[in-house]
Amino acid sequence: QAQLVESGGGVVQAGDSLRLSCVASGPTHGIYVMGWYRQAPGKEREVVAQITWYAGETYYESSVEGRFTISKENAKNTVYLQMNNLRPEDTALYTCAADNVFWGQGTQVTVSS
Repeated sequence: QAQLVESGGGVVQAGDSLRLSCVASGPTHGIYVMGWYRQAPGKEREVVAQITWYAGETYYESSVEGRFTISKENAKNTVYLQMNNLRPEDTALYTCAADNVFWGQGTQVTVSS
């Protein structure tokens, strides 16, 4: 099964930027869509952005559209999430997933005001 490892989280101030990375290993040839999700304390997990593995079609949750960009580098089996103009409400554990079947452990993003 595919394994996913995220990195790039941290503690930043409002208005700052971060780039998250998600590296997939194992049998990745059958992956259709990769996604970034987030879960804040006391809230349900929500999708942030998704990208189809081959066509590169993207989807963004409305609150991040225009600020976040999802991209991929197939040769490196890596998906990125560029996050600009971060807000305190973006604070959450960010996790990547392949086809909503395989999940990483997540990377924490904390945005202070």
